[in-house]
Amino acid sequence: MAKKGIKYIFVVGGVMSGVGKGIASASIGKILQSRGVEVTALKIDPYVNVDAGTMNPTEHGEVFVLDDGTECDQDMGNYERFLDRDLTRTNYMTTGSVYLSVIQKERNLEYGGKQVEVVPRIPLEIIERINKAAEKAGAKVAITEVGGTVGEYENILFLEAIRMLKIKNPHDVVLVLVSHVPALGAGGNELKTKPTQHAVRSLNSVGLNPDIILARAHMPLDEKRKEKIEFMCSLEKGDVISAPNVGNIYEVPVNFENGGMGDRILKKLKMKPKQKDMKEWRDMVTHMNSATKPVRIGIVGKYFGTGEFVLEDSYISVIESIRHAGGKVGCKPEIVWLNSEQFEKGKESLKELNDFDGIIVPGGFGSRGIEGKISVIEYCRENKIPYFGLCYGMQLAVIEFARHMAGMKDANTTEINPKTSHPVVDIMPEQKKNLKDKNFGATMRLGAYVANLKKGTVAFGAYGVPEISERHRHRYEVNPEYIEKITEAGLVFSGVSPDGRLMEIAELPKEKHPFFLGTQFHPELKSRPLNPHPLFVAFMKACFARRK
Repeated sequence: MAKKGIKYIFVVGGVMSGVGKGIASASIGKILQSRGVEVTALKIDPYVNVDAGTMNPTEHGEVFVLDDGTECDQDMGNYERFLDRDLTRTNYMTTGSVYLSVIQKERNLEYGGKQVEVVPRIPLEIIERINKAAEKAGAKVAITEVGGTVGEYENILFLEAIRMLKIKNPHDVVLVLVSHVPALGAGGNELKTKPTQHAVRSLNSVGLNPDIILARAHMPLDEKRKEKIEFMCSLEKGDVISAPNVGNIYEVPVNFENGGMGDRILKKLKMKPKQKDMKEWRDMVTHMNSATKPVRIGIVGKYFGTGEFVLEDSYISVIESIRHAGGKVGCKPEIVWLNSEQFEKGKESLKELNDFDGIIVPGGFGSRGIEGKISVIEYCRENKIPYFGLCYGMQLAVIEFARHMAGMKDANTTEINPKTSHPVVDIMPEQKKNLKDKNFGATMRLGAYVANLKKGTVAFGAYGVPEISERHRHRYEVNPEYIEKITEAGLVFSGVSPDGRLMEIAELPKEKHPFFLGTQFHPELKSRPLNPHPLFVAFMKACFARRK
């Protein structure tokens, strides 16, 4: 079952969800990568959805999109950002996709007419997929995060796959448990290890014991509690590594390496220790943390409300892209969440935007808050507040410009008003059949597409190259029938598809506005801490200049 030459690291969570398995997995990958080991990272999600594309962001957070068009869990974004690698559909699986694959093989007689049973076929399919991902990436180590929490019924077959691999190849498999260590007491400093012990018992019940425990807490774990967990959970000294809360997630690999993570893993996998080299990463973290000059960025969306809890996971890639660019520019972004519906109350509410150095309208779907977003865009355009529109944010910028500058008062997107007299944003012809047939899963324009840039534009100045490749996730496009009229009014389409049919970037010239630009694609999906996205850098520079 194991592939010769491949080592396996599995990361599971204990006690509670949201404990940080994705960041832990990405950090382990970064540590090994810094030791000269080629790694790849995979995510297993226990839900029956075939992919993440049909889920509401408020249910499961942001839908991340890969170059090949795979709609997946947001942790895939963490892997790409930390490892600075483009991943593929082989790096992602769900319960639904695994079962679908096994059923399709059975239908194709690939099991030779044998009875197909859940065990061992499902675990074997999981192992086969991990091997394929490692082979495709040329990786020596495959790091696989298992979604959910140990003890849940949904991930039992994934744990069985780990058990099957580990029992046959004990020196090729390392199991890492990320477990929450809660604190009690008046000062909140009395860390309790019992929940972690129970999480380990849950693993024991399926034939597994962790090799390393990452103890997540609001503060560093003291030696006494490390020793207690090691003793009660049958671990060697040094196998419990403290994972305290941090203000910057990119500090996590540094903390883990300082705690001996790299040496512990290499020893357990019988791999020769290699020289550490995290200088570039450490320098990036130091530079990011040392920035003190504030830049206030307002994000206008609909997945939160004024005074309400903000589901930041819905916009995690946008947030991280702002932080990457802020570190590059040398400023400290202060992100404020603005409910688009509050700007539908009248012009007086829009004056609040003057307090911001820049405004972003991110991607989204549906009619809720749309007029508020359009009012925000108009105010930013007229008052020269740096504006950055992402996907839907670009479409709404085109609609706003068409209404107020090109004389098309009824301009709209047919997604919102199918009967508008000026459908400046319309459904792609090839998408109409999908909507009619209610075929929604993985049918949008997804993944990487090439665009050509016009010289002398803001976009060209940011990228510095005539051709780019960016990731998409949408059904609607700027209607080609209105391009001429809109451009005559002054909006520049600085990025277009190679055939000239699809508008990829819209902007106002630099002499007319410090930064007014929207992208049909999602630039946030390709930003990395060591390689910030050029458009976010250009936006942050404009915001920083406004602050000065």
